[in-house]
Amino acid sequence: MEDIITLTIVDREGEEHVIEAPTDMGLNLMELSRANELPVEGTCGGMALCASCHCYILTDHELPEPSEDEEDMLDQAFFVEDNSRLGCQIHLHGELDGLKIQLAPQSE
Repeated sequence: MEDIITLTIVDREGEEHVIEAPTDMGLNLMELSRANELPVEGTCGGMALCASCHCYILTDHELPEPSEDEEDMLDQAFFVEDNSRLGCQIHLHGELDGLKIQLAPQSE
C-alpha cells in the first residue's frame, strides 16, 4: 500500500481540488478538507454528532457501511442523497486512491 493517495474534493461552488493525502496519519475526509482550507466545520470533532462534514461520494470506491450513529445523523441532515456520507467517518487508506467527493450544501 502506498503512503500517499490522491483525492478530488468538489467544493460548494463546483471547483475541484485535487489533493494528495497521507494514509499513515489516521486522517479522515473531514480532517483532510479542513487541513486544505475547504469550508468544512467539523463542529463535533469527528464524532458523528453533527452533519457539518456531510459530503457526496462520487466514485464507486468500496467504503465501510455507515455506523448507526452516522445513519442517525444523516437522517437529520439537509440535502441527503443515496451517496451521502459524513466525511469524519471515512478514514483515509490506500484503497481510496482516486476517490472523488463533493461537499454537500449548507443548511441555509
